[in-house]
Amino acid sequence: MWPDPVTLEGQHVTLAPLSRTHASDLAEATADGDLHKLWYTMVPPPEGISAEIDHRLVLQEAGSMLPFAVLLPGGQAVGMTTYMNIDAANRRVEIGSTWYRKSVQRGPLNTEAKLLLLGHAFDTLDCIAVEFRTHFMNQQSRRAIERLGAKLDGILRNHTLMANGTLRDTAVYSILAHEWPAVRANLLQKLDR
Repeated sequence: MWPDPVTLEGQHVTLAPLSRTHASDLAEATADGDLHKLWYTMVPPPEGISAEIDHRLVLQEAGSMLPFAVLLPGGQAVGMTTYMNIDAANRRVEIGSTWYRKSVQRGPLNTEAKLLLLGHAFDTLDCIAVEFRTHFMNQQSRRAIERLGAKLDGILRNHTLMANGTLRDTAVYSILAHEWPAVRANLLQKLDR
C-alpha cells in the first residue's frame, strides 16, 4: 500500500492515523459551528461521525485514501483530513475531505497541517504533484488553498451531486514538485519558523 499510515507531528498540530477512538471528539468538533449545515461542504453531522470514520477506513483498505485525525497538542481530535484519490503509479495525491472545528479555524493549525502533509508528500513520498479540490462556491476554502501557493488548474462543471440535490462545480488546484520549495518557504514564514 502506498502511502503507508504515518503520524505527522508539528508544534500546533499532530496528524494521526484516523481510528474509531476519535469519534467522540470529532462528533463534538463537527457540532462546533454547525459545520455540517454548510450547504457547499460535506462535513458529517455529529451523529454521522462514526459512519464517516468507517467510510474513510474502508477507502483506506481499498488503497484510495489515507485518513488522518487532526489533533491538538493535548491529543484532542478537532477535525479530519486525508490523502485521497491516491495514484501510486503517477505519484500523485489529493489533500482533501478536510474540516476543522470552528474554534480552531483561522489560526496556525491549518497552515502547519498543510506543511506537514505537503512535506510528507513531496519529501518522503516523492510526489510529482499534490492536488486540492473544493466547491466553486466555498470561497473560504478557495482562499485558503490559494494562500498555500496552489495554482488553479480549472473548474470541473457539474462535477458532483450534493446531498441537497445541487450540482457542485469543483475548483481543482495543484502544487507541482518544482514549486514545493517556494511553497514550503511561504508556509514556514506564515508560521514564523
